[in-house]
Amino acid sequence: MTQVLCIGSVLWDIIGRSASHMKQGSDVPGRITRLPGGVALNIAMTLKRFGVDPVLLSSIGRDAEGHALITACEEMGIDCDHVYRSDDLPTDRYMAIEDANGLIAAIADVHSLETTENNVIAPLISGPFGTPEAPFSGMISLDGNLTQSLLEHIAVSPLFAECDLCVAPASPGKADRLLPLLIRGRALLYVNLEEAGLLCQTEYHTAAEAAQALLAKGARRVLVTNGARPACDAGQGESFVQTPPDVLVTRVTGAGDTFMAAHMAAELAGAARTDALHHALEIAARYVSGDTLL
Repeated sequence: MTQVLCIGSVLWDIIGRSASHMKQGSDVPGRITRLPGGVALNIAMTLKRFGVDPVLLSSIGRDAEGHALITACEEMGIDCDHVYRSDDLPTDRYMAIEDANGLIAAIADVHSLETTENNVIAPLISGPFGTPEAPFSGMISLDGNLTQSLLEHIAVSPLFAECDLCVAPASPGKADRLLPLLIRGRALLYVNLEEAGLLCQTEYHTAAEAAQALLAKGARRVLVTNGARPACDAGQGESFVQTPPDVLVTRVTGAGDTFMAAHMAAELAGAARTDALHHALEIAARYVSGDTLL
C-alpha cells in the first residue's frame, strides 16, 4: 500500500440534517448524528477505501471523546500511532446544520489542533517520517485548519521541499491561509469556486476562469470545483473541465474532502489526469447522494 501523511483536523462531526428548507431562526425536525470527521480524517478514510495507507498527524485529547475517536480510527485500519495526544486540551469538534438546499451554517472548534500544531508535525522534523537531513519525499495532505503561521512556514521550509503537497482550505473562511502556498507554487490546491474567489479577491462564474486566475497568481496546479457545475484541473501546461454526475444531494459535509482523497488515490494509482478527475467527481457524487463509496 502507498503511504500518505494526512496532516490537519481529526475530530467529531456533529451534523444536524433536515429535509425542510430553513431560514434564520428556523426550528425544524430532523436528524442529528455524531461521526468521526475533520478534513485530515475524511481524506484518510477515503484513501483507505482505495488501497492507500494513510497516517494521521493531528492532535486528539486524552478525554473520553478522544479515546473514542482513536478507537474508531483504529477500527477503520487508520494509523494513529503518531497522533499527538494532549493531557490538557479537549478533543476538537465540528458542528453543522444542513437543510434541503445544503449547508446552512457550521462552526469548527479546532483550538486544540491550532495550539499543538508544532507537536503535530514533529514526526517530520525528528523522525520517523523526516529529518532536516532527509526530508519526507512522499505525498502529504494539508488543510486550512492549521494556522496561517504554520502554513507560511511549510511554504518555505526545506522539510517540505521534497514532498508532494496536496492542500485544501477546509472552509471558505480559512481560504486566505493558503496564500503562502499558492504564491510560492508549492502545492496542488483543491478549492471550490468561492474559495478560489477569496484567494484572488475576485468573484468568478466558472471553475475554469477561477483556475486560470489562480495559476496567474503563482499556483503550480489547481483543481477547482463548482458544485454540480463543471470542475477544472489546470496547471503543468494543461487545462480541462468535466461535469459531475447529476445526483440527488442528501449530504454535503465532507464532500470536498472525499473529492480530494479520491483524486489523490487515482493519481497515486497512475491514472491519467482526465481519468483522475472523472473518478474524483464520480466518487464525490456518490458521497453526496448518500451512496456507499465501495
